[in-house]
Amino acid sequence: MTELKNKKHTNVQAALSIAAGALLGTGAVSEQAKAQSFDDWKIDSAFLFYSEADRVSAAEAIISATKLYDNDEILNLKFTADTLTGASANGAIVQPQAQTFTRPSGIGQYITQAGETPLDDTFKDTRVQLNAQWTQPIAENYTGSVGGHLSKEYDYLSLGINANLAVDFYKKNSTLSFGFSHFQDTFTPEGGIPKPHASMLIGDSDSPTWDEAFSATRIANSDDKQTTDLLLGFTQVINRRMITQFNYSYSKVQGYLTDPFKIVSVLDSQGVAQDYIYEQRPNKRNKQSSFAQTKYHFPASLANSILDLSYRYMWDDWQIKSHTLDTRLYIPVADIFGENSYIQPHVRFYQQGAAEFYQPYTSTEDIQQEPLKYVSADYRIGEMTAITLGAKYGFNLDNGNDFSIRLEYYQQTPTNAGFEEPSALSTLTVYPIVQAVILQVSYSFL
Repeated sequence: MTELKNKKHTNVQAALSIAAGALLGTGAVSEQAKAQSFDDWKIDSAFLFYSEADRVSAAEAIISATKLYDNDEILNLKFTADTLTGASANGAIVQPQAQTFTRPSGIGQYITQAGETPLDDTFKDTRVQLNAQWTQPIAENYTGSVGGHLSKEYDYLSLGINANLAVDFYKKNSTLSFGFSHFQDTFTPEGGIPKPHASMLIGDSDSPTWDEAFSATRIANSDDKQTTDLLLGFTQVINRRMITQFNYSYSKVQGYLTDPFKIVSVLDSQGVAQDYIYEQRPNKRNKQSSFAQTKYHFPASLANSILDLSYRYMWDDWQIKSHTLDTRLYIPVADIFGENSYIQPHVRFYQQGAAEFYQPYTSTEDIQQEPLKYVSADYRIGEMTAITLGAKYGFNLDNGNDFSIRLEYYQQTPTNAGFEEPSALSTLTVYPIVQAVILQVSYSFL
């Protein structure tokens, strides 16, 4: 039986978002190409490969088609398909002895060797996503946009709508924008929705009472969540070389926010696992973020380079706070690699604090003293830092088409958020580093 994980809640999806933040960005497109794209469809395509060491690998393909009509109406259609395979951390903590776990479907088990982070090595998923966006002027200095979203996986369905309004003033040097989106998501995980804090059933899956006992650890076959996002943005042209942008966003999420595939180890006083229970997260989350970005075009004496620098601060009522600093430098290199070629180094730094209910493990003593409410051992909502280093090389063809290739290294370093480690864990790697390589190839044509 193939086990399918809910990619919407995995670290892989977050990392892919980081890697593909400018997936269809094709560098500097010539003025001739821009003019031609007004009359015909402009097609952007990209392929991205992401691979974590000894863990998940992902392949993603995107095709985006844009048409500009005579009255400045714009239609954009985008198709995305991706697949994931490999191993995913199940939330249990490393142990000095081998550990046995039951697969999410309840059919079959797998063993993690002593000293190794527990990984379910049957992680597989395939996603198909469609997006459509229509943009048009609705009055002088007013531009409106509406769109739709559909994403389908084996065990996950996401439907969404969005609307945006942009207002120009000061001779179009300033723009104030308002955005709204709403998503309705449905989870149908393999094996059903686990009962919070129920013990993972481990034993003889061929037993005649197994199915009944496993069903007792489930509460439903599916569940939903709703996400509403609001955005307020301001863009300002400072001068002919510099532009800035400032955004504030608010997101309200409610419904099923627990990861149905994550468990928490229950340890004795020495740190030896006695049980594995299913996690539980709050059914509401309110997130806020502020974002600032500036782009500066250096003069010809500095190779006409373009600096893109941004900073984001996010905070929520789960007590997670994060800082993201991202910078890219576009450098024309016509003298070295030929006309219309460029390189773009990229550095991104991310730092995150832990959620208030994050625990790398719980203990039999803690459970006896106070019943659990919310608990998760998922390191993705724990304390961590992450860095992305890489570069992109691209060139514009004579016909206005554009080709680029990007290679990046990503490292995520979970850290101890102040938890004491019992003796059995003292010589083990409780917070393993996650490393990944990202390869992206993009081609834009008219």
